[in-house]
Amino acid sequence: MQDTFEVNRTSRKMLSSYFENYTLEQLNKIPEGFSNNLIWNLGHVIVTQQLLVYKLSGLPMEVSDEMVEKYRKGTKPEHDVTQAEVDEIKALLLKSVDQLEADYNNGIFVNYQEYPTSTGYILKSAKGAIEFNNFHEGLHIGIMMSIRKFI
Repeated sequence: MQDTFEVNRTSRKMLSSYFENYTLEQLNKIPEGFSNNLIWNLGHVIVTQQLLVYKLSGLPMEVSDEMVEKYRKGTKPEHDVTQAEVDEIKALLLKSVDQLEADYNNGIFVNYQEYPTSTGYILKSAKGAIEFNNFHEGLHIGIMMSIRKFI
């Protein structure tokens, strides 16, 4: 699993560069033809990891219910995100991977509620969810690479 966490940490480091390279206005801009923006994708990958791994394991999540409602699957940006919200997402981006690795190594993931993903793949364990999460984040990195061409 060490490699899986390193892959996740690498993708999160790629994602964290968006905070350095784009203004608040650019993070919030929804280009024509897209249904979301850079900051929504950043919040979404954090929320999805928490839902797929922690919630489906019956454990408390590191993110608020409000954050889940803003960034879960099927949502889209309803308002511009403030700098304070950007700062929260930025802090959670790397912190949530470190916490996940520590929790996994401490064996807290005992139960898991099976979940059929929108790709057709069925998650059956926290380990599988962590591995699938890397695939999910890769998809969103691709979307963000497309969005950045239009802002």
